[in-house]
Amino acid sequence: MLVIAIPTIALSGMFADLLGYPLPDAAWVAWVPPVLGTVMYFWGGSPFLTGAWSELRARKPGMMLLIGLAITVAYLASLGATLGLLPHDLDFWWELALLIVIMLLGHWLEMRSLAATSSALDALAALLPDEAERVVDGGTETVSPADLDVGDVVIVRPGGRVPADGEVVDGTAAMDESMITGESRTVGRGPGDQVVAGTVATDTAIRVRVGAVGDDTALAGIQRLVTQAQSSSTRAQRLADRAAGWLFWFALGAAAITAIAWSLAGRPDEGSSTRSPCS
Repeated sequence: MLVIAIPTIALSGMFADLLGYPLPDAAWVAWVPPVLGTVMYFWGGSPFLTGAWSELRARKPGMMLLIGLAITVAYLASLGATLGLLPHDLDFWWELALLIVIMLLGHWLEMRSLAATSSALDALAALLPDEAERVVDGGTETVSPADLDVGDVVIVRPGGRVPADGEVVDGTAAMDESMITGESRTVGRGPGDQVVAGTVATDTAIRVRVGAVGDDTALAGIQRLVTQAQSSSTRAQRLADRAAGWLFWFALGAAAITAIAWSLAGRPDEGSSTRSPCS
């Protein structure tokens, strides 16, 4: 959108007059801002238009509806000015382009922060091994961690990850628990000690009796907390959403009052001394 906005703004007659530079003397120049501005409105403005429609359906006006209203009014006014249906000074193509680019930048920053949280969830899920070595009569078998039951005994080889929460029943190993506790130093675990799914036996093999699987593991609990934190709204966020609703009604009311006042008083550049009382 920034790439499209640059020629839209640079070839806008109002922007050129504002900065005082001449536009190329060609017929196609006048159609560049309308064409590119239309692309920006329907493509770049789509997140705000869909968000505005969602807020309308939910009857909860907020920032998306306010932005959607702003770019829609700017687009219709500019299109009407270009087609000669409205006064030429209502040509706002360059302002429409700037507004969309700035709002998209803010929207991108917000979505980037949410994506970072989703990446954290993916990283937590990647801590579990793809396979577990379960002890059975006469040897071992390779199964998925999802197939483990409470009471099963699994072997964790050197460098392998613990597939489920449990208790060490045989062997002693230096466990890397940094992915759970944040502590970089390894911790010695032996018979009777508890180990957590996702931790790593760094030096020797141990046998672990499974005590919790699936959603009952500590790792699953951490994932639930992250998911809840991501989906819940903080007090500041709820206040911001409420303020956005107030801002929408304030902006709409101010626009209505301005339109009525200008309709009654005439154009701002018309001096009252030159007008008769009947006008």
